[in-house]
Order: sequence, then C-alpha cells, then structure tokens
Amino acid sequence: MNENMKKALEAAQKGSHNHEGGPFGAVIVDKTGKIIAQANNQVLKNNDPTAHAEIMAIREACQKLGTHDLTGYSIYTSCEPCPMCLSAIIWSNITTVYYACTRADAAKIGFRDDQIYCYLAGEQKDLLSLITMDREECLKVFEQYEKENGTIY
Repeated sequence: MNENMKKALEAAQKGSHNHEGGPFGAVIVDKTGKIIAQANNQVLKNNDPTAHAEIMAIREACQKLGTHDLTGYSIYTSCEPCPMCLSAIIWSNITTVYYACTRADAAKIGFRDDQIYCYLAGEQKDLLSLITMDREECLKVFEQYEKENGTIY
C-alpha cells in the first residue's frame, strides 16, 4: 500500500473509531513526499458540516505553511472528494489528488454526495433555491476591493 494513502487510511480509521465523523482521512504532501498535514473527518466532533478530512487537512497545511496557496502540494484521501472538497482543493491550488474509495462506495453506506453532483449537473433543482437580491448595494464592496487592488486568489 502507498505510504501516504496508508496515513490517510489511518486517519480515517482513527476518526471513525472515535466517532468524530465519517470514515474519511486525508494527508497533504510536498514535492518530496513529506507529509505536511494529516486529518480525519470531524463533522460530528465539531458539529461542522464542512469539517471533511480534505478541508481539515487543507486548513492544517495552510496554517503550518502560513499561506493560502498550496501550489506544488498533493493530497491523498481515503475516498473520492465530494464537490465541496474538490472546490477547496481547487481553491488551494492543489492539482494532484490521489483517492482510494469512490463516491459510489460512499453512497453505498449512505453518504449523499450524488445529490450535490446531480444539482450541479442541473438535475434535482428542488434541492436548493438560489435567489439573488440587493446586488447593486453589495456590488459596491466588490468595486472598492478592486479599486484598492485587493489580492485575487
């Protein structure tokens, strides 16, 4: 077994055993393979639906490195990332994801990633209502940010 995936699996086992969240673990490594962050799903422990293993690992790596940019790093995760985690991985500039179990495997034990994938594909429109309002007033803060040369990431 790949050593980095083994660490992701160990994190998943620990978190699941301790009832911290689902059976998910992740590690982030640098170009040399050194582990920068290792985390497990902590949704139940933290009462935080965003505390997925990949998110927790990204947070830990960014804190340790003092940056929001993980360009050049890779992530190993015990399961195919959900849409939220994929988005966080993309936002952090990680470009290589290694995963073990698939989203179909997660669905078999009750996780509902497929609902989000269906929504994003234009299906299951009743899952969420997106309603725009007060755009003109809120657009002013965007304009101010642009004027002040705000950092784009």
